[in-house]
Amino acid sequence: MQIQRFLVTGGSQGIGAAVVTQARQAGHQVVFTGRNDAQLEALATVTGAHGVKADVSIDADNARTVATCTSVMGGIDVLINNAGTGYAAEIGALEIDKMRQLFGINVFGMVDLTNRVVPLMKAQAGGDIVNLASTSGMKGAKGGTAYAASKWAVRGMSQCWQAELRPHGIRVVCICPSEVQTNWMGRTGRNNPNKLYAEDIAATIMAGLNLPRRVLWPEVAVFANNPWKED
Repeated sequence: MQIQRFLVTGGSQGIGAAVVTQARQAGHQVVFTGRNDAQLEALATVTGAHGVKADVSIDADNARTVATCTSVMGGIDVLINNAGTGYAAEIGALEIDKMRQLFGINVFGMVDLTNRVVPLMKAQAGGDIVNLASTSGMKGAKGGTAYAASKWAVRGMSQCWQAELRPHGIRVVCICPSEVQTNWMGRTGRNNPNKLYAEDIAATIMAGLNLPRRVLWPEVAVFANNPWKED
């Protein structure tokens, strides 16, 4: 793959940070967003990528992020829609405001940012959009109303965008990871060396981007091969 210009949302930690790191190691230009100053600065220092403090659920932040990409890199070739959050609650005890906040990040924020990036990609007759969904968007689970519904939405949007953007040379790929060892929702103590790592998902994304332009992965589910094994 020739040198590309990446925008990675939620790029200061977890899967996003792994994508930033691997993209920079491959020689690509990278702008990434996050909400934590210390994490932004640390990753920018280590990788040489350009960090932007921004919240994808805020329209003005998305406009500023795209403007920064245009200023720093001259455009965007690859958009990694990685920013996301979680909220677990069973029906009957679900707080609607918390679900609205989750959808503001996981769904509406993704739509708003992509809505701003697509005209740039259409003008250059090409690009890649990678949407991070989840295996939670493939099956329901107890307490999953808000999160699973948002990831079902991401999968559905990805299919719509594929239909709309393939004629413009723009590939849209939906990645559905199973449980990944990250500090998800502030939960620690989840380490299991046989489960997925953020680096595994980043490597999957980079592999898809490296496929010939005529090839499209519409959707990829990524599972750990044997997460039940105990060392």
